Amino acid sequence: MHCFADTLRLTGVAHTEPQAQGNAEFIGNEAVQINFMESHLRGLPTPPPSNIEAFPSSPVASAGSHAWPRYCAMPKFAANLTMMFNEVPFPERFAAAAKAGFHGVEFLFPYELAPQEVGRLLKHHALQNVLFNFPPGNWGAGERGIASLPGRESDFRDSVALAIEYALALGTPCLHAMAGLLPTGVDRQKHSIIYIENLRYAARELAKHGRTLLIEPINTRDIPGYFLNTQAEAHAICEAVGEPNIKVQMDLYHAQIVEGDLAVKLRKYIQRVGHIQIASVPGRHEPDEGEVNYPYLFCLLDDLKYDGWIGCEYRPRGRTEDGLGWYRDFACS
Repeated sequence: MHCFADTLRLTGVAHTEPQAQGNAEFIGNEAVQINFMESHLRGLPTPPPSNIEAFPSSPVASAGSHAWPRYCAMPKFAANLTMMFNEVPFPERFAAAAKAGFHGVEFLFPYELAPQEVGRLLKHHALQNVLFNFPPGNWGAGERGIASLPGRESDFRDSVALAIEYALALGTPCLHAMAGLLPTGVDRQKHSIIYIENLRYAARELAKHGRTLLIEPINTRDIPGYFLNTQAEAHAICEAVGEPNIKVQMDLYHAQIVEGDLAVKLRKYIQRVGHIQIASVPGRHEPDEGEVNYPYLFCLLDDLKYDGWIGCEYRPRGRTEDGLGWYRDFACS
């Protein structure tokens, strides 16, 4: 992935030395006031200023409330088949994602289909499954993971075995263990000890098969009482587990709601981030609306040399295909 200064070099866009008046640089025949070079040299993300309409070979496309300038190369976006393409049943969403141009997919739980059937769908549509969750306990009864729950250690170990069976059949590199809910008034430290012990067991089992274990901080507006909420907590848990194949699944939607300051958090924690997810805030829709400046963050991920997948875990505003303008803008860049 390349940011704006690289785009100038790689596309052969002409630019001269700065003129006398401030930091004016001339791109093609058009003088544009930009102050990006110092920032780029300092390692900061360098999106062009808002008054730039278009660049040769790098036009700006409008989508929702954000402009999507093509100054970064295409990130690796994975369609979340639990939340996207709900116009068709789950088995048909693989074809829909492939038709839309996705090469990677993720989903919450594959367990309603046999692993061989999910693997067949992936292979038939030339898709890579990049992530799914361990079995979460009794989802219908309100459970949201069991990794931190006292008395459920045996159930958790069974869930690890089942998830590995699917991961081997699907070729999935990363698996997420949901922490579970913390009831009011209980001993958090007891849950923490169990959580760390369970995660250490899971990480070691996954390591036998070359897989990565992920944990994800989730906001308590969407899931009240969820055990793990902040990036700092998640990274501290990873340190306590002490296994090299445990990383943090950084959902920027959850992170923005809980604590914000996303660019600083990315810079601080990127080395142990194993997967990223996106959605608009506050609506959890396509990432071309709302309060998060995703074009800026994608360029920052470029600068940080993040080469992992970005999961599109959002609820489309309408038909999934109708809301993919933001994705097509990147795909054509």
